[in-house]
Amino acid sequence: MTKIAVFVGSLREQSFNKSLAHSLEKLAPEGVKFKYVDINLPLFNQDLETNYPVEAKAVKDIVESSDAVLFVTPEYNRSISGVLKNAIDWASRPWGTNSFNGKPVGIVGASGGPTGTAVAQSDLRHIVAFLNTKLMGQPEVYIANADDVFNEAGELADERWRKNLTEYMKSFVAHIKQYQ
Repeated sequence: MTKIAVFVGSLREQSFNKSLAHSLEKLAPEGVKFKYVDINLPLFNQDLETNYPVEAKAVKDIVESSDAVLFVTPEYNRSISGVLKNAIDWASRPWGTNSFNGKPVGIVGASGGPTGTAVAQSDLRHIVAFLNTKLMGQPEVYIANADDVFNEAGELADERWRKNLTEYMKSFVAHIKQYQ
């Protein structure tokens, strides 16, 4: 069983990125299990490291018990969301206990706009490089105009993207297996 910790960078109930994550889960090869991380955490404050919040410890535990991490990021103001960065900060702290260290990582994203999440993913690549992850470089997934890709129920409604996302998951699982 390949366990993947999934960080969906949006708290919005009808998030395109939640739809994307659920689509990837359905299209994953057999033997892959997604564990969704709750990123609705208190703001990171180094003063709290001595009395680590239970919710933040739960995030660290999910990452540490997983074989890999998948970031599904929206793009907010040409970067990642504040809640996603906050969750990453909690899981990589305190100093010397970076839960992402050495983990295979994939990054994908969806946006209602015409540029997809290219800039947010670029920013996130800088962050995960510093965290010493094993980032998969190709293939890339930048879903633009996501309201044309997912139906009102949040289900994948575009056959071309179904094929692309199936191939992405095959590649990501192969990437993960290189490090197991």
